[in-house]
Amino acid sequence: MRTIKMNASGRVQGVGFRYMTKMVADQIGIGGIVCNQNDGSVYIEANGTEDEIDLFIEKIKKSPSPSGRVDHLDIIDDPNIMIRNKFSVTN
Repeated sequence: MRTIKMNASGRVQGVGFRYMTKMVADQIGIGGIVCNQNDGSVYIEANGTEDEIDLFIEKIKKSPSPSGRVDHLDIIDDPNIMIRNKFSVTN
């Protein structure tokens, strides 16, 4: 099980980014959360197998929302993130 946290910046708020991220996570089988940040970025926690996480990262980099754009994606492996069975949109 791999657990990561990510912060996506670019055109990621107001374009359905969080809900499309959830759709991608559900399709792959990723657990975690996604939420907007006050600075205009989007924060994501995700857990899954190595292959699932790699695919998830690839899809987030390309922006799951057709009208969104990811200019920068910080990715940190963090074994202390809570394992979640489902993926949720918060805030």
